[in-house]
This record gives sequence, structure tokens and C-alpha cells, in this order.
Amino acid sequence: MAAGRKLGVLLLMAPLLLWLSTLIIIPHINMFILSLSEKVDVRVYETGIANYMAFVEEPLYWNTFGRTAIMSIMATLLTLLIGFPVAYYIAKIARGRLRATLFLLCLVPFWVSELVRTFGWMILLRESGIISGFLQWAGLVSGPVEFLYNDAAIMVGLVYTSMLFMVVPLVTTLDSLDDAMIEAGYDLGGSGFSILREVVIPHAMPGIVSGCIVVFMLSLGNYLTPVLLGGKDSLWFTEQIYAQFITRFNWEQGSAFGFLLLALSSLIVWAGLKLTGQSLSKTMG
Repeated sequence: MAAGRKLGVLLLMAPLLLWLSTLIIIPHINMFILSLSEKVDVRVYETGIANYMAFVEEPLYWNTFGRTAIMSIMATLLTLLIGFPVAYYIAKIARGRLRATLFLLCLVPFWVSELVRTFGWMILLRESGIISGFLQWAGLVSGPVEFLYNDAAIMVGLVYTSMLFMVVPLVTTLDSLDDAMIEAGYDLGGSGFSILREVVIPHAMPGIVSGCIVVFMLSLGNYLTPVLLGGKDSLWFTEQIYAQFITRFNWEQGSAFGFLLLALSSLIVWAGLKLTGQSLSKTMG
């Protein structure tokens, strides 16, 4: 009986294990090996760290690397600041159809692809776009204003793209918070801010950390939004990876850059978990 149960578990897990090994583990191992390959002649390679040293020796690479990390952290924090009140309203205040409608509004942007959503922002923010036209009509500016191709446009696109992934885990954790705890806080003379700090945020911390991890990963690895909204001067590290793989056909250098980005995301996620006292199993469970 025990052997049959084990066989059944293995059969159920087989598709997942096959998917993980075929599409994630094996490609990553192959990419890591490729990143340690140095081309010395036609079809002749040696093992070394020259591809990683090229990153260290070129200021453009590590400046772009650091800028991408900082911008992604800023986008994550901004998404949290906007998403937390929305999630709290959905979980604790909205009822019935209003709650369903608000959830639907968060979901609507994902009915189309990221490319279409980004093009939509380009139409709004460009010099001849709706926002510039409204400002001219209202007499607030004397001529067309270009809102594209800057850091603010990139930030808007990243936050808009990631908002759902912050709101959903926050709603899930806040929904499990007993309303009696909030009422007890008020009965004991607590202010709204103190209840938020002492009751709501500690309870919602797993959802906060979970949402921040997902949003940070999405922002760090985003390619379309920085390129289209930031233009040629966006300086996003995924552009460097794309250039190495597609433009220069330097797969060895591109693989090294990919693993550096993976190491950066893992390090920042680990630091975030340590600072908040959370565990990965708890936040993603």
C-alpha cells in the first residue's frame, strides 16, 4: 500500500518535475556553463571568468546594473504605497458588487498584453498625447509637453504593470484580519495611525513581503516598459542582456549578465526577508 502511494505521488509530481527540469533547471545550468566559456578561436572555447570581468571593467555595465536595482526598488515601494490603501479598502471596507468591481478594475489591464498596455501609456504621455493636449486646453502650458522618455515615465509603466501583483496578496492577508482586533484597538484608545502600525501592518507583513518580492522581480526583469517609455537613454540592464544575445550574438557575455541579474535579485530578496523577519515559505505559502 505504501509503495503504491509513493508511486502515485511520483506520477502526480512527474509533470511538475519534468517542467521544472526541462524549462528552468537545465537551461540555467547550461547558461551558467556558457557564461564561463571564453571564445579564443572559431569554435574554440576555454573556461574562465572573462565575461564577468568585462562587467566589472566597463563602467557602463555596472552603472546600468546599479541604476536598474535602485529604480526597481523605488518602483516596488511606490507600488506598495499605492496598492496598500487599495487592498485595505477592498478587504475591509468595500462589500458586495463594489468589492468585485474594484477587483475587476485591477484585473482589466491584464486582459491585453504588456506591449499593448505600454503602447497605451505612450499614446497618453507623448507630445501630441491626451495629457499634453488637456494641459494646453486648460491653459496650464503654452505648447506641447513631452512626458515620454524619462525616469518618471518608466516608473509609471512599472507601477501600472505590477499593481495587481501587489494588491492580490495584500487583500488575501488583510481579509484574514479579524475586524474585532481593529475595534478592540479603537476601544483601548488607539488612533487610526497606531492601529495601522501595531495591528494592521504586522498582520499584513507576509502579504507585503510577498507582493514586494513579485513586483521587484517583475520590475528588475522588465524589458518592454523601460525601452518603450524610457527610450534609448533608459539604461536598463535587460537592454544590455538583449544587446549581447540578439544584437552582438555574444551568448557567453549575455549569459554572464543574466546570472549577475539573477544574483542581484536573489541578494535583494534575501536582504528584504532578513530585514522584515519573514521567511520565503511563510510569505509564499
